[in-house]
Amino acid sequence: MKTKSFFMFLLACCMQANAETICHEDGTVTFQYKNDQAKEVLVDVQFAGRKPMQKDAKTGLWTVTLGPAAPDMYPYCFVVDGVSIMDPDNPQYFPNEGFKNSLLEIKSKDGLAHDIKDVPHGTIEYIHYYSNSLGGTNTAIVYLPPNYMMSFDKKYPVFYLISGTTDTEEVYYKVGRVNYILDNLLSKKAAKEMIIVLPYGNPTKLLAAPAANGAPQTRFGGDVFSKDLINDLMPYIEKNYRTINNKDHRAIGGFSRGGNQALFNGLSNLDKFSYLCSYSSFTSTDIAGVYDNADDTNKKIRLFWLGVGTDDFLYGNARDYMEFLDKKGIRSVKEFTNDKFGHTWMNAKYFLTKTLPLLFNKKASEEAMKNGEPAPAATGKEQQFTPGVMARLFPRPIISPEYTEDGIVFRFKAPDAQKVELECEILPDNLAMERDSDGVWSVMMTDNLFETFKYCFVVDGMQVADPSNMFIAPDAGFKYSIADNPKSPFNFASQGEIAHGRVSYDLQRNTAFYSSGNMRMGVMPAFIQLIPVEGESVESWFKVGGADAIADRMIADGKTKPCMITVTAQDFTQQQGGMQMPGFKMNKLDANDYPTWSQRRRALVKLMLDIKKQPDPEFPAMGGGFGGGFGGGFGGND
Repeated sequence: MKTKSFFMFLLACCMQANAETICHEDGTVTFQYKNDQAKEVLVDVQFAGRKPMQKDAKTGLWTVTLGPAAPDMYPYCFVVDGVSIMDPDNPQYFPNEGFKNSLLEIKSKDGLAHDIKDVPHGTIEYIHYYSNSLGGTNTAIVYLPPNYMMSFDKKYPVFYLISGTTDTEEVYYKVGRVNYILDNLLSKKAAKEMIIVLPYGNPTKLLAAPAANGAPQTRFGGDVFSKDLINDLMPYIEKNYRTINNKDHRAIGGFSRGGNQALFNGLSNLDKFSYLCSYSSFTSTDIAGVYDNADDTNKKIRLFWLGVGTDDFLYGNARDYMEFLDKKGIRSVKEFTNDKFGHTWMNAKYFLTKTLPLLFNKKASEEAMKNGEPAPAATGKEQQFTPGVMARLFPRPIISPEYTEDGIVFRFKAPDAQKVELECEILPDNLAMERDSDGVWSVMMTDNLFETFKYCFVVDGMQVADPSNMFIAPDAGFKYSIADNPKSPFNFASQGEIAHGRVSYDLQRNTAFYSSGNMRMGVMPAFIQLIPVEGESVESWFKVGGADAIADRMIADGKTKPCMITVTAQDFTQQQGGMQMPGFKMNKLDANDYPTWSQRRRALVKLMLDIKKQPDPEFPAMGGGFGGGFGGGFGGND
C-alpha cells in the first residue's frame, strides 16, 4: 500500500506540475490545467461563465486568460470532457454538500474588507453538541473575538449567522470570511465585539439515517433546524461561552436559505432577537402576531436589514417582501447591488461589511432604520423564484456514498465516460464501476464497512472527488472525498448524548488544538501531539482522522483520560519555550508512520488506551503558558 500511495502521489505531481492559476495586476486571470488525456477543457468561473481552454503544444497545459474582473473571491472549476473538477493545484476550496469548486482570490491594491491583515485575529472553534430536537449530534462553528481569552469576566453579544442551501457551516468562514471582516472592523473600532455562531442549516444530513430523498431543507416553522436552533444550540452556546442573554444582545442573519431561516426564526422569537439580517432572501408573510401588529413589532426590532442584488434570481421575491413590510408599516433598511453577479458570496460578504458595524450599536442601528427607503416599485420584469427554478438549481441528488447493511454504494454520474473506477486508499486495486441507463456509474464495497478512508473516482484516467459527498480531505493538492460510516462508533452521528470537546484552528500559525469537554480546573489533562504528512493540512487529523470524535468516545467510555491534542509539525514543547514540569509527557503520533487513515485511527486508539495507564502529572503554575488555543469556553455562564 505504501508503494501504491507513493506512486499515486508521484503520478499526481506529474499530471499537475506547473499548472497554477495566475492573477495579473490588471485584474485578468490565467487559468492553467494539466491533463494529457483530455479532449476538451473549459473553465467555469463566476465572473466569466464557462469558457473553453486551449492546449499548448509545447507545455501540454490547457490555458485561457479571462477578465479583467473586480478584486474579490470567485468560485471556479474545470470542466474536463463534461466532468466538473476542482483545480488540483489550489488549496482553497468551496465547502458544499454538492458542487466542488476552488476559490480564486483577486487582490486589490487598496485592500478589501475580507483581506487577512496584520491585525489581532479571533479564534475559530468547531463544536459538536447533542441535539434533542435532532435526536443526534449536531455541529457548528464559533468565532470568538481577539480579546475573548484576555479576561474570564467579560460577556459578549451573539450573532447567529446561517449559510445557504447546500452550504455547510464552514462557508461563512472559508468563503464569507466573516471572521476576517470582523477582525478588520474591530481593529478600527468600527464594530462591537461579538461572538458569531455559524450553524449548519441542513442538520438531518448528519444523521446516521438521513432523510430518504437527501433533499435540502426548504420549509421552516416546526422544522428540525428551527427547533434545534432555539432549544439546543442557543442553550449550548449560552452555557459554554460568556454571552449576554437577552434580545438586545442577540442577532440572527443569513444568506439565501439561511436568510429565510434567520428571518423566520427571528420574527417568530422577538423576545430573543432584536437584530435581524437577510442577505439575498425573504421569508413567510404569515407569521402570527408580527405583521398585523406593526407598532409592537417596530418597538421590538432594533435593526431589520434586507439586502439583495437586482440581478439575483431571488430579487423579485425579496423586493415583494420588502414592499409587503412597507405596506404593513414595519420599518426596515434596504440595500441593493447590481455588480456582484447576482446570488453570490461576493454579495454575502458585501452585506456583512454593511451590517456588522450596526449590530449591537443602538445609535447606529436606529440611524440606519430612520433612513430606510421604501421598496422600489415593481416593473413586472423581476426574476421570481419558482418551483421550476428550484428544480433546475437543485436537481434530485445522487446519494453517494450510501451506507447499507450489505455494503457501501458509491455512485457517480458521467453519461459520456468510457470507464469509471473507484480508487480507495485501503484497497490495493481500483474497483470497476458499472453504468446504468441514466449514465450513473456505481459499485458496492462489501469490506471495511466501518473504516474511515479517502477515495475518489477515476474517470477515463482522471481523478475526481465525489460531487455528492460533502466531506472533503483538506489537502494542499488533489482533494479526496472521505468515507466515514455514520454508524461507526467513532463517528459523531452515532455517539449519542455524551460530552464533546472543541477544536480550534489558527491557520496563521498553522496549528490546531483539541480540548476535551470534561476537563476540570486543577487536574492536568493528558497531552498528545499529532503530526500531519506533508501536503496535508492541520485540519486533516480531525476532519479525516476523526481525532476529536475518537477522544470524545473513549473519554465518555472511560477508556482514556481527558486530554488536549495539538496538531503541528513543530515540537510542542519547543513552542512552549522548552516548558518542563514534573511528570509531563508529550505523547506523539506521526501520520508519516502509517500509510492509511484507517491505520492512523487504530494507532491513535492504541495511544489513548496507553494514556489511561500513565500516572497523572502535577499541575504547575503555568501563567497562561498554554495559550488561547485551549478551551475558549473557560469562564462560561455556569
